[in-house]
Amino acid sequence: MTPPVPLMDAKLVTDLRQSIQDCTERGLSVASKWSSELYYAIPSNKRDALISKAFATFATSTPARSRSPRPSLSFVDPSPGSSAALCIPITPGNQTHLPSHFPDVRAQETELETQDEAALFAARAFMTAKEFTRVEFTVKNCKSAKAQFIYVYSCFLAAERKAQRDWYRQNNTRGQPPVPINRLLTTLLDMVKNATDPWLLFLKAVFLSRLNRREEAIESIIRSISGYHWNWSVWTLLCSCVGDGDELTALLPLLPFPATHPLILMFQIRTMNELHSPSENELAMCDRLLGDDCFRDSAWIMSLRACALYHLHDFGQAEKQFEKILAIAPHRIDDIDVYSNILYVTDNRLKLSRLAHEFLELDKDRPEVCCLVGNHYSLRAEHEKAVKYFRRATELDRTYLSAWTLMGHEYVEMKNSHAAIEAYRRAVDVNRKDYRAWYGLGQAYELLSMHRYALYYYQHATALRPYDVRLWQAQGACYEEIGRLKEAVECLKRALLGADPRETTIHMKLAKLYEELEDQAEAAAYHRRVVEICRIEERPVQDYAKSSIFVARHHMVIVGGDLLLAKDYLERVANSNAEEVAQASDWLKKLKSVLITRPAISITEETSDR
Repeated sequence: MTPPVPLMDAKLVTDLRQSIQDCTERGLSVASKWSSELYYAIPSNKRDALISKAFATFATSTPARSRSPRPSLSFVDPSPGSSAALCIPITPGNQTHLPSHFPDVRAQETELETQDEAALFAARAFMTAKEFTRVEFTVKNCKSAKAQFIYVYSCFLAAERKAQRDWYRQNNTRGQPPVPINRLLTTLLDMVKNATDPWLLFLKAVFLSRLNRREEAIESIIRSISGYHWNWSVWTLLCSCVGDGDELTALLPLLPFPATHPLILMFQIRTMNELHSPSENELAMCDRLLGDDCFRDSAWIMSLRACALYHLHDFGQAEKQFEKILAIAPHRIDDIDVYSNILYVTDNRLKLSRLAHEFLELDKDRPEVCCLVGNHYSLRAEHEKAVKYFRRATELDRTYLSAWTLMGHEYVEMKNSHAAIEAYRRAVDVNRKDYRAWYGLGQAYELLSMHRYALYYYQHATALRPYDVRLWQAQGACYEEIGRLKEAVECLKRALLGADPRETTIHMKLAKLYEELEDQAEAAAYHRRVVEICRIEERPVQDYAKSSIFVARHHMVIVGGDLLLAKDYLERVANSNAEEVAQASDWLKKLKSVLITRPAISITEETSDR
């Protein structure tokens, strides 16, 4: 058997190492932190060996221009139809964003950076201090591509700060827009519209995305990735542009990497987590990335795995994964809110309380910690205090989706539907791909008995998460309330597709709906299924007594009914301590008279004889 191709080589490690410096110099702190974490997570013996190998190769190689044909930089998939879902426009400029005489351009860029060195040092210090207008002024007349990036990026950050300040000034007023409006986006886009540098292409993609020009943004993102691979910020932006799993599948062939490249694996896992629809495939990718030959000790990848388990509702394994993360990185705050959600769902009050106190002392001004503390108070049914902390999280980061959604949940618990609707609407404004906010809106309108409105929001939620049992049940309940029983039946049948095979509640509900539709045969079929599941699971007779009597009665009144089955069902109820004992005994007496008039032939036996 051919051994799997190793994920990591000397070039990958040196590129990752270089990206730490490249991102730091440009003020991309999140991307720099990500690269640093990954680099640190590589086993030290492997990291040192690969770095030594890379430097040895560099020292002994002869610098010469390659005579081989230049590889195509096109991201157009040669196979037809693979990118039809995205419809990314292809322009001639897409394939020539790296200069044809790359070594000469690199030397020229190095020279320009040397001339701008003092300004770049000062700009980096001002960027760290978040003095963005000083950064603008410092690098305004610099010529290097790095300085141009820092200039445009600082202009953008200064404009973002002003937009947020103006937005908060209008807080709780009728004229406040749903999100802050950056009025300089079009001007900033004009600055980089003809960019070929991969870092400037990243900024171009940011501006296009903010202007809702998604396909053009994806085009710029792919060009940026082709020119510089290890800027995680551009991968995160691409993740936010993907609408569903089908779009992701269409997008992967357009990226300039094989399907097994670590960046592709990490991007795919992250995107599926963002879409709340990871699968066992993503878990397998996490396991491969965490192998001994890759990022074995990466808390970031472990966190990806924990979040995938959380979305798969495997809360036990997700909790164990988070415990492992905290064992190797006890002060890591990222995704601690997801861990608190797991402890909340599993009703682990003691651990959630301890975690809340520890992290509140660590950093009370992180939105993740505020959500953690909010969950702690919510589990104690102190909903006003929970809302206080969730609101604090939104003040620290207005785009923090979990806080808006959890605040809505608390208002639902407090029966304050109008406040819940406002919180859920803010969550939808932040991210329309999160099914939880749509589901929350449906619940809030259901509390107000506005079932048609609730139905609209439940339909949005089921479109985003088509195999979630709760969403189909909620939609079915709304159809039932407005008297559309056939649609309610269809919703509950869809719910069964993703339900536990041993589930009986949905079967009982379907049986009841078919009774109301006067379809006794279908009702009896679902009641019989309830009886079969309960008997296999050895549940008490009380759990399926009503269903047993219904099935027995149905077979007694129809022509050719299975009277032996009816007798077995009724005797089991009659000999139990269920409330329906008297009813079952009465039907047994009637069954005896029926057995006198016609022979007791089991339908099951008759079928087997045939």
